[in-house]
This record gives sequence, structure tokens and C-alpha cells, in this order.
Amino acid sequence: MAQTIAIEKNITTLNQLQGRFNLRRSDNDQFFTEWFNGLSQLTDLEKQALDGIKQQYFYQRSDGPLAEGAVKMVVLAKLLDLAGFYDPPFRFRTETGVEIAIEDRDEILRGRIDALVIQEQFWVLVIESKRTTFSTDVALPQALAYMMANPNPERPIFGLVTNGSHFIFIKLVQSREPQYDLSDEFSLYQRHNQLYNILQILKRLGQVMTEV
Repeated sequence: MAQTIAIEKNITTLNQLQGRFNLRRSDNDQFFTEWFNGLSQLTDLEKQALDGIKQQYFYQRSDGPLAEGAVKMVVLAKLLDLAGFYDPPFRFRTETGVEIAIEDRDEILRGRIDALVIQEQFWVLVIESKRTTFSTDVALPQALAYMMANPNPERPIFGLVTNGSHFIFIKLVQSREPQYDLSDEFSLYQRHNQLYNILQILKRLGQVMTEV
């Protein structure tokens, strides 16, 4: 009988992930160009909205760490709205259950994706969020494990991990040998409002997936 394993509790390092899925990070500079190529300019209204999100985040954060739910409400939900992921052709899901069978280890990995953006039947973006006291490094193995459950492995899939103040994008390709790569890390603690960069990338990923 296969052993059932909770992803959140048992997939906590990239080495554990690589051991189960033979997953490796790509060393090809052209593997994940979507986070810096072809980005559109933002409007003044979009910039104003992003400045407001940053201001609200630090106002709420000044009273202590934000729980995961607060991170989603104060930052993440607003970003996804500005990126158009609540509008056609996208669908938005939360707490989506996933199950991955690993036959050679007689294991079943189970977990729940914090947020999932779908275009028709195709997964577009897997989002893993943490409370503000967690590093984004903690979320990376879990996000990649959830991305491996993509029901359409012939297509690339993108991910985003955040703790409200720091953001990293992920690209995963599962054909033949599974590979992934990461964007630079973006931080709200930078003087320049890096939510501008984050929204540009989100909009670009949405465009890429509707063109595939």
C-alpha cells in the first residue's frame, strides 16, 4: 500500500524534491526569459495603485507580522486583480487539492495549492504564500512540488512564491527531464517600488499562456 505524504510537512528542501522527481535547476540563460523580456509599460493609474498597496502593506506590517491570510488580502489579491487574472479567459481557484503518485517510491504526495490561475483547462500560475515571518526559500520546494502536479505536463507552468514583502517567480518544464529556474528576488524594502516589476511580470505571464 502506498504511503501518503503531506507536501507541506515533508517536502521542505530542494534536495528532497530532486530525489523524488529528478528535478534540476536549468543552467540555460534562455530557459526563463519571460520575467525580464517583453514586459509592457505600466500606466500612471497602475503605478498609483501599486504605490497604495506598498503603503498599506507597511502600515499593516508596522503593528507586527502578518499572517498568511492577511498577506493574501493586503498584497496578493490586489496584484492578481491588476494583472487581470480575475477576468476572462482566466479562472481563479484557492485551496486546490493535488495528489502526485510516485510509483518507484510507492508514495502519494498530497497538498493544497494556496492559489491557482487557470486558462481553460490549463494551469497558468501556481501561487504559494507564507506569513511575513517566513523566508520565500521555505515556500520554494512546496511550490515546485505543486507545480509537478500540473495535469498538462507538456506545457510550461509558472509559479510565484511570496511572504508579502519578497517575491520570486518560477518556471517549470516537465518534458523529458524536469527543469526549473527562478527569477531574481523582488523586495518591497527597495527604495524603488518593485511591485511595478512584479505586476509587469504577472501581466507578461498571462500574455504568454494565452498565446501558447
